[in-house]
Amino acid sequence: MKFVHKDLSQIMTIIKAIAQHKGRALLVGGAVRDMVLGLPVKDIDIEVYGLIEAELEKVLRQFGVVNCVGKSFGVLRLSGLDVDWSLPRTDQEGRKPHVMIDPFMPIEKALRRRDLTMNAMAYDITTQDLIDPFGGIDDIQNKILRTPDPAFFVQDPLRFFRVMQFIGRFEMVPDKQLDALCSKMDIAYISRERIEQEFHKLLLFSKKPSLGIRWLKDIGRLHDILPELADTIGVVQEHRWHPEGDVFEHSMQAVDAAAIIAKKYTNDFNRLVLLYAALSHDLGKVSTTIVVNRVIKSYGHEVDGQKLARAMLKRITHNGDLIAAVERMVRYHMDPFLFIANNASLGAYRRLARKIAPHITMLQLLDLSIADKRGRNGHGHEPLTIDLESAAIFLEKITAAQVQTAPIKPLLHGEDIMQWVTPGPEMGMVLKKAYDIQLSQGVVDKSELLERMKPILNDFIKHKN
Repeated sequence: MKFVHKDLSQIMTIIKAIAQHKGRALLVGGAVRDMVLGLPVKDIDIEVYGLIEAELEKVLRQFGVVNCVGKSFGVLRLSGLDVDWSLPRTDQEGRKPHVMIDPFMPIEKALRRRDLTMNAMAYDITTQDLIDPFGGIDDIQNKILRTPDPAFFVQDPLRFFRVMQFIGRFEMVPDKQLDALCSKMDIAYISRERIEQEFHKLLLFSKKPSLGIRWLKDIGRLHDILPELADTIGVVQEHRWHPEGDVFEHSMQAVDAAAIIAKKYTNDFNRLVLLYAALSHDLGKVSTTIVVNRVIKSYGHEVDGQKLARAMLKRITHNGDLIAAVERMVRYHMDPFLFIANNASLGAYRRLARKIAPHITMLQLLDLSIADKRGRNGHGHEPLTIDLESAAIFLEKITAAQVQTAPIKPLLHGEDIMQWVTPGPEMGMVLKKAYDIQLSQGVVDKSELLERMKPILNDFIKHKN
């Protein structure tokens, strides 16, 4: 195992300087874990032993400007080099733990304070020696999540959510001790921002984000964190359309299907919109599911689901744009394939594009509908990988309507009708009518639209007189 990084030469030069001052620099944390997993190494955290903080800062200043933003936590950075140079520390228990820096702490004791054995390894870049006192490599190979120190693990409640996202990202399983710790941990005082970061890692970096959510259910914590989703457990669905089982199982398969689809997106925001929408698109079935003539129905679940999705996401994120986009996705997720089934006109597609703008596009809405359809595997937990004829037809329709990524722009504006209507509520009403005609009838020329509006505009002149 060898450390590879674009700044390796500069890092090695600094490590040698630290060694000349009788210090020892070790790569620690997620970077070592990712090396073992064969993943690209991103966050570089180098822990320095044997030097007090002032001595480390003095060494680093030989190589540039030292950033002391994390100094109170024993972390220093060099401008232009994306590396954390940290000192071993202990954190006292509490919401605002007091940090005690101890550069002469034994390496094994420093590693013991880390959350999981796979993160409690160190690597000497100079000698290429791996320090693994708690069996992190074996746990990685056996796909087991285990803590090196249960007493220390529970002191940081954020570790609960880190376990959740590690389960999804690395498809690893907590041991019984870790499950027991997490089932009882007090997580009431974690900030929304920190919870959001862990949920985003689960959704963005997992092939199967459902694994982390299923774990919350298995240890009895789903209702504490996502009560709206927990309420879907046991909510039955019509077997003909949903052979996979209850709404919770469907939601888990749908979010995994969405994770596959989201790979094509070029930005994290759009990925998150799709993934959160897949997770919450059927929340409304909890309040709307009834049995009619022995057939299970959920009339209006997309309307109720919109409100529930908003309530659930507000506990995870402050991002209003993200919440608004997910709300639109949930509210209209049924429309794409309903439009196909009902042979809707191109005007209907144009009107739908207007309704969901500017929060989402018709292509995004289609992706959610595909994830919804693929989350219906009655023979296992994996989502289906089927291609849908109705999806291809929907794509043809929105292409013909020219609304794949944005609604049609209005042809008429206030200045075009001022000779008939004065500015104010009446003008807004007339422009809305003009836009409706434009969308419904597919008008593309302003003069043609004005001609079709003439009867309405002339009525305004008569009314004035």
